[in-house]
Amino acid sequence: MKKTKVHVVPHSHWDREWYFTTSRSKIYLMKDFQDILDILEEKEDFKYFTMDAQASLLDDYLKWRPQDEYRIRDLVQRRRLVIGPWYTQTDQLVISGESIIRNLYYGIDRCNEFGEPMRVGYVPDSFGQSAQMPQIYRGFGIDSSLFWRGVSDDMVDTTEFIWKGSDGSKVLAVQIPFGYYYGGNIPEDDSDLKEYLKDIIGKLKVKASTNNVYFPNGFDQAPIRKNLPDILKKANEIDNENEYEISNIENYIDSVKNERNEFTELKGEFLNAKHMRIHKSIFSSRSDLKIMNNKLENYITNVLEPLLTLSYSLGNEYPHLVIKDIWKLMFENAAHDSIGSCNSDTANEDVYTRYKQARDLSINLLDLHMRLISTQIKNNNEEITLTVFNGFPEVRNEVVEFDTYIPGQDFVIKNKNGEILNYIIKEKEDITNYILTQTIRLNPSKKIYIPKTVYRAKIALSVKDIPPMGYTQLVFELDTKNKCEIETSNCKEIENKYYKITANKNGSLEILDKESSKTYKNQAVIEDNGDDGDSYNYSPPRKDIYVSSLDSVSSVEVLKSNIQEEMILKYSLTIPASLEERSIGKVSVKMPVTMKITLEPKEQIIKFNVNIKNNQALSHRVRVLFNTEIASKFSIADQQFGIIQRPTVLEKDLALWKRDNYSWQEKPITIEPMQSFVTLEDGQRGIALITGCVREYQIVGDNLDTIALTLFRSFGYMGRENLLYRPGRASGEKIIATPDAQLLKELNFDFGLYIYNNKFDEANVANTAKRFLTPIQIYEYADFLNGRLLFAFNDEKQIYENEFSLMNVNNSNFTVSAIKKEEKGDGIVVRIFNGMKNEDAKGSLNINKNVNDAYSAMLDEIYDNNSKLKVNTKTVEVNSLSHCKVQTIVIK
Repeated sequence: MKKTKVHVVPHSHWDREWYFTTSRSKIYLMKDFQDILDILEEKEDFKYFTMDAQASLLDDYLKWRPQDEYRIRDLVQRRRLVIGPWYTQTDQLVISGESIIRNLYYGIDRCNEFGEPMRVGYVPDSFGQSAQMPQIYRGFGIDSSLFWRGVSDDMVDTTEFIWKGSDGSKVLAVQIPFGYYYGGNIPEDDSDLKEYLKDIIGKLKVKASTNNVYFPNGFDQAPIRKNLPDILKKANEIDNENEYEISNIENYIDSVKNERNEFTELKGEFLNAKHMRIHKSIFSSRSDLKIMNNKLENYITNVLEPLLTLSYSLGNEYPHLVIKDIWKLMFENAAHDSIGSCNSDTANEDVYTRYKQARDLSINLLDLHMRLISTQIKNNNEEITLTVFNGFPEVRNEVVEFDTYIPGQDFVIKNKNGEILNYIIKEKEDITNYILTQTIRLNPSKKIYIPKTVYRAKIALSVKDIPPMGYTQLVFELDTKNKCEIETSNCKEIENKYYKITANKNGSLEILDKESSKTYKNQAVIEDNGDDGDSYNYSPPRKDIYVSSLDSVSSVEVLKSNIQEEMILKYSLTIPASLEERSIGKVSVKMPVTMKITLEPKEQIIKFNVNIKNNQALSHRVRVLFNTEIASKFSIADQQFGIIQRPTVLEKDLALWKRDNYSWQEKPITIEPMQSFVTLEDGQRGIALITGCVREYQIVGDNLDTIALTLFRSFGYMGRENLLYRPGRASGEKIIATPDAQLLKELNFDFGLYIYNNKFDEANVANTAKRFLTPIQIYEYADFLNGRLLFAFNDEKQIYENEFSLMNVNNSNFTVSAIKKEEKGDGIVVRIFNGMKNEDAKGSLNINKNVNDAYSAMLDEIYDNNSKLKVNTKTVEVNSLSHCKVQTIVIK
């Protein structure tokens, strides 16, 4: 009988932070990585070692031991040290598609400096697998994946299968059946070794579809097992049925492919928690950090990179290395423990610091480039200008709120045609003495305008016809009175072209959709309940109290102007102070909540802001509920590069759970992730919730017609035992308290509601959400501001026109994911995807510069002459995209 080949793969799953800090991880990496290099060089029979597929570990190690770069390069080129393809071990569910793509791109790019990276999508510990990963892998020339979590024997009975993604892309998938650590503790005593191998290899062979078994030798932060060759020699002597050899992941997968070419096929995302924990509510753990991630991802890809590309097209340098550093900070936080926030408080302080660094770099980088453009626009030396930037490839007409500096005298704001634009001053503070002492007059001979009084102000400005992927400059006309003012109204309703919203006596909202004449009642209800879980899982308390904002409203304020109507509701919810109070039915803590609802004259998205001034309760969850009155078997949410339909009840899994819940690691629940929106629709109408905060939702209600958006949940420990939703041992470390995760501070949440009265595809929800999450930017310039406050600038030669558009989409229903400069060329990259439910995505890109060539590229931006797209002077014709397809276009 032919022996089964046991591919023993030495590795270390290296968490860069967890219950320990990044600093501790880096220090110990110095010792462990050096040991790996020494052993591989000393022992030729120790053939391979897999470095957890994270190129960031190379950077961490070489920062303090640069003399070992040659040693690493030599071992990589001899295929002894296996590296890549990732930069960090990323999450796949709440991290954006662009973040995942850049993680792979920069990971492979860094590995290429040493040798050939591993071409396997290796993710041993991510908490579930996104349905779009097969397409993303294929976009980098990767045709196989190896992971642990998300698949059970109720889905497939072999460890190897074909994984089909949402768009139809396929990869060979290998599911590690017992985790990445089951071969990490090999006994050395002969009798112990024989018994151990008989048990574990027997279990693996039952699941294997070929005569090959994957046997990972390693675990979290594991040192190299120096005597592994000797142990395997002994194993081959005492086991006549199997052949043991030190191998690597690619060798194992090649052996499987050589032996078999037909496998069972599974489709979609993998979130099954029967055999391993998925932590399917980790999407809202430490919502303060999650919101920082989500806002930053949106800012980098929707605002920063497009406007840097605009600046580049005008002749300024594209700052590749700064962008790379920003993304690397994001990648460090995208690692599954870090983005999951299932860390110690100390480690999460490092996560916060990296977000802060990424945010500060991004904001200041964009500030510089907006200034480079704004100060070089031909404007007859106007005293004060506002340059309006639009990173979205469609014309914008909307109200923009921004912080700025204004003179004490009257003024109006005019566009290039001399039209007066409406604005209101929402807040202002006199800072004259501070501002005017900051001014630096580099050329004292130049006469400049210096106002007598300067205010720092928050302004809402109604802008119109803002060019797509472009800018326009506005000017202040001084000593002319603004006629637009805010008025306080005694009525309890606001309205615009699309909606009339009324505050009910019980504190809920009544929303009249004018287009359909349908009234939606009892909307935007705040709900509080207990959270008996930990940093990994929400779990309901065994005894709980639900408290809602109904009948808790204390005041309603309505502010109206001709560009904006706002309703401000203040609630005072009395809730339990702790889980102990919940268990005895006691409520003792006031939770003040302020909800602001904003309508703009021609905006179909209702804007919401929820502020919790000072959370003082422990271990609880707060959600906001919208009853769509659409009973639904499925929800539609966006995932990376497309949409995904999920059942509102997990009937099959729940039946299996109820029949044998002791064999399940977690209860099947419908708390789900999203990227930017979730919607319920019936083919005639729909309601979409667009999140600018936490990316977690659940469909609830007796009729499964209510969208519950999680705002936050709080907990006191990294891990806890015996939860209702997760029985058994604690995840992580149960002794580590996480008081910071109780979120005893001010909390702020932004989201939008979009009601449509047609089919999902006709409403183009994906594009609507993209616009909502692509805020217009405004840069103010005046000579009196040129100084220490902003950093002094020399006068620039004015060479740019008052208005410019780089590109726009034409007759298109695709969604733009990224606009950036090509990484290794001088072209412009535009990445688009099909966010439709049923229709193909079509259209064209109009470029306001001559186009020489355009190519359809891989996700790694590789293309050749066979991938040319049709170009008509300044128009690039886009290939039709089927469901959930993504396309990368390089324009030369």
